Amino acid sequence: MTEPTIYELSSPGRAGVSLPALDVDPTTFPPALIRTELPLPQLAESDVVRHFLRLSQMNYSVDKGFYPLGSCTMKYNPKINEDTARLPGFACVHPLQDPETAQGCLALMYELQGWLCEISGMAAVSLQPAAGAHGELTGVLMIRAYHRDRGQENRRRMLIPNSAHGTNPASVAMAGMEAVEVPSDANGNIDLAELQKLCGENVAGLMLTNPNTLGLFEENILAVAEAVHACGGLLYGDGANLNALLGIVRPGDLGFDVMHFNLHKTFSTPHGGGGPGSGPVGATAKLADFLPAPLVGMTEAGNDEDPPLYGFRTPVKTIGRMRAFNGNFGVLVRAATYIRMLGADGLRKVAETAVLNANYLRALLKGTYKLSHERTCMHEFVAEGRWADAPGVGAGDIAKRLIDYGVHPPTVKFPLIVPDALMIEPTETESKQTLDSFADAMKKIAEEAHSHPELLHEAPHNTPVGRLDEVRAAKQPILTEKLS
Repeated sequence: MTEPTIYELSSPGRAGVSLPALDVDPTTFPPALIRTELPLPQLAESDVVRHFLRLSQMNYSVDKGFYPLGSCTMKYNPKINEDTARLPGFACVHPLQDPETAQGCLALMYELQGWLCEISGMAAVSLQPAAGAHGELTGVLMIRAYHRDRGQENRRRMLIPNSAHGTNPASVAMAGMEAVEVPSDANGNIDLAELQKLCGENVAGLMLTNPNTLGLFEENILAVAEAVHACGGLLYGDGANLNALLGIVRPGDLGFDVMHFNLHKTFSTPHGGGGPGSGPVGATAKLADFLPAPLVGMTEAGNDEDPPLYGFRTPVKTIGRMRAFNGNFGVLVRAATYIRMLGADGLRKVAETAVLNANYLRALLKGTYKLSHERTCMHEFVAEGRWADAPGVGAGDIAKRLIDYGVHPPTVKFPLIVPDALMIEPTETESKQTLDSFADAMKKIAEEAHSHPELLHEAPHNTPVGRLDEVRAAKQPILTEKLS
């Protein structure tokens, strides 16, 4: 049954609002500005509430069930984060206020900058960027500015492993630079021999996701950093998978010069559907002067009687603003709450449990699904969603069938270097019972792929909307609702 639209529920004469009597003189608008035929639906308040509540119940979320979306860290978000973000002193602040009237907010941002520096091993952090890919672009622009400042305009090639996130080459292209692919070796690491061949005087740097999208830690990371630095390049760290490293290893100690953080992934903020997000960027001392402005600094140290004072500062060689105002403040509050609640030991526990859960789930599925690599994984792993003796069944069919089992599908068909990839990340917030249930569902789907493949081809079966024509949806999207 198709859910009726808000227009189909409309009935003449119904009204959902009662406007108060005017307490000022009415104003006459010019006739040219008045729309006389505006086909708005006529609904009672209860009709509107019930309609949107029904729609919300059709949606899937991490609060509703397991969400093993590889490389996106869709983990449960503690509700205390929401409570703190809604405190009046945070929720009602305006970015154009005088800094003297927003000292509490600035203090939180200052502390968060410091915490991210400590977690990452970076010298300074800017909270400006609004999301992960935005942070990537920021880091690449900083690398470009660094080389220009040194008179090395020729350094325009950015090396990108074929196991990197798909946004990496897009960020490089947006910065006006050239993306060059670096192959992986049989163990899922960067091929060092091929990397050495590519390193040269025109290389600006290497963008590296560690752990990579295969869920594997780069075993040769120190040698990789040495090779890139030896040719005059810089090492960029894609921090999207930082969930696996918290409290265990700091990217700055591994040789990374600049990196972004996904506060909405690693540090627990609800995300998806376009936001909200936050992608702060950290830099070592040699790149700190190029960070986007503004940064929060302490303008006066405090004492026993008076608290410290905070204000904004601009790095001397800054690449400028990357967005309006001072970052996605609501996400910053949530991330600061998450870090303060867990502390150093708790953050390390996050990584340890995320890695344990992924390896447990990997062991349960081994033998039923072919794994991309026979190595201990980090926070996620990649399996093949196909079998030679079940032709016609692919990762997309498995994903659709999982919906019938009440589970959000993992990332499919990525990374591209694994055929029919299923990238699975259980995160640290899921219980053993949840992981066991998911493994059972995956095993049952594998059986169905061999005995009743039509179940997979026609899935999902019990959702409000069945399988869509994805090709047509991509080529002929319907972006508005018909009014007649």
